[in-house]
Amino acid sequence: IAEGCSNHCAFCVIPKLRGKYRSRPAEDILQEAHTLSENGVQELIIIAQDITRYGMDLYGARRLPELLRQLCKMDFHWIRLHYMYPDEFTDELIDTIASEEKILPYFDIPLQHCSDRILTAMCRRGSKAEIIALLDKIRAKIPNAVFRTSLITGLPGETEAEFEELCDFLGEQKLQRVGAFPYSPEEGTPAARMLNRVDTEEAQRRAELVMEIQTQVMDEFNDSRMGDTVEVLCDGWDGQSMSYVGRSYAESPGIDGSIYFTSDSPVEAGDFVRVRITGAMDGELTGERTEE
Repeated sequence: IAEGCSNHCAFCVIPKLRGKYRSRPAEDILQEAHTLSENGVQELIIIAQDITRYGMDLYGARRLPELLRQLCKMDFHWIRLHYMYPDEFTDELIDTIASEEKILPYFDIPLQHCSDRILTAMCRRGSKAEIIALLDKIRAKIPNAVFRTSLITGLPGETEAEFEELCDFLGEQKLQRVGAFPYSPEEGTPAARMLNRVDTEEAQRRAELVMEIQTQVMDEFNDSRMGDTVEVLCDGWDGQSMSYVGRSYAESPGIDGSIYFTSDSPVEAGDFVRVRITGAMDGELTGERTEE
């Protein structure tokens, strides 16, 4: 299926890969993407429960890099990837993202935690050391990489030491985009049967502490961008701020905030413009259009 947040951004969805749904054949995805491209869509978002496993059920091999190279031949300006599990990354995928200009250096990698014991309890493959090695490898090949992840606090059995380990990890790795959620049991899942429950209020407190750390990381990231000139996809006019609003490669629609900017000449939704970052406003960036 495809759906758009506007007439210049659309989602090409690969169905759930670890559940009962099968991957869509590459030719179907490419045909749909071609239609979106012909209709003027500027930003294509590839999204699934885990796009890194694309092709394993249909072809017996990972085919995401090959699919991306085909999509890059179309007239999209940006291609953004969502939900890439850390244990499924390959060197070929990293190299493809690094070499294809249309693929944004935006890595949405659901980590959930960093403690080895908690990761095992969550049935996650891989370890903290492997996660750090992956982040280091991506940064070495793509220095301007932006990372998004989601974390869970208060999983049954999570100790204070394991929570502190998670906080230290965030402070050290400085992932630019993080969402933290307190554990809540979902009926019918293995996690709902776990013992040693963490108090609900304590799980919430831990999630809030994580977000306090993340706010500092995000503020540092925003500060580092002051004076930078970035390519921005205009989403339209914002009447409240009396300015245009858009996003750079570092902001995915609906989840990462926006860049508010002024312009001496009209800008249409769907236009790409150069914006010099000049300030921040409640965590959002502000700037001015420039011809640089």
